Amino acid sequence: MIHHHVDRYIQLHCTLGKKFDAQEQALSQFAILASERAATIITAELILEWVREAATPNATRIRFGLARAFAAFLHGEDPRHEVPAAGLMGRGRRRRPAPYILMPDQIASIMAEALKVPGLAPISPLTYYHLFGLLASTGLRISEALSLSCDDLTDDGLMVRSGKFGKSRLVPLHASSRTALEQYLAVRREFGGASDDLFVLGHGHAPTKTRAHVVFVRIVRRLGYRNPTGPGPRLHDLRHTFAVRSLEACGNDPQAILRHMRALSTYLGHAEVANTYWYLEATPVLLRTIASATEGAFVGGAI
Repeated sequence: MIHHHVDRYIQLHCTLGKKFDAQEQALSQFAILASERAATIITAELILEWVREAATPNATRIRFGLARAFAAFLHGEDPRHEVPAAGLMGRGRRRRPAPYILMPDQIASIMAEALKVPGLAPISPLTYYHLFGLLASTGLRISEALSLSCDDLTDDGLMVRSGKFGKSRLVPLHASSRTALEQYLAVRREFGGASDDLFVLGHGHAPTKTRAHVVFVRIVRRLGYRNPTGPGPRLHDLRHTFAVRSLEACGNDPQAILRHMRALSTYLGHAEVANTYWYLEATPVLLRTIASATEGAFVGGAI
């Protein structure tokens, strides 16, 4: 019975355009526990039994929030389903890490180092070189870049078909980025392979996200941008850098920055413009620009 409810709940979220794979796997485990207990009604006791099996405190909170939302969904149909009080597992949400904004010469060094990455075939270092270059010049997510196929480079730009929440968008390309991709694509088509992935390694398929992250971290550590065990640039910081440099290009006009926000939000594929505003508070340069303009207006009596 609970398995059936889980299927309906997952189908609802998928219909709304959400990627729900991790949640589906977790709720399926919850349904197995319910089946083992011969439970047809969700109770707070059943939820707490399931969340106590989690390996870490953070996983416990995630499980609790997921099971509680599922119970609330069922409670709307049948009040016998119990919805435990919110916050029972605490609110230990991890702070979003501050972005590491890379300088142009650092990005150039990272790309040059990528050409030295060993691989099963000569295309592997070229793949990392162009992959990192595309992330830096377009702000794509690594998952979006690795999902590209050879036919996604169009006359109008780069067609991103596997964006977050299942959304697709057309990403315009600078002439230099287009030229670089076309040159790589010529090598890629000559290489062939078993897949139609745009970026491939020697085995003929795109690298995994984990592999791309590992290669990037090794490069920045080799270049001295990141300590062997400490924090430093991450692959996602290429996207952060693109967003921040784009906003900084608006100059000292806060109104220009705010106007640019909407376009940048669409370009980056953000679900909400609030996600783009995060770059203002995460970037001291932009904060100083807006603070200085606001202070000047206040002193001048405009506020």
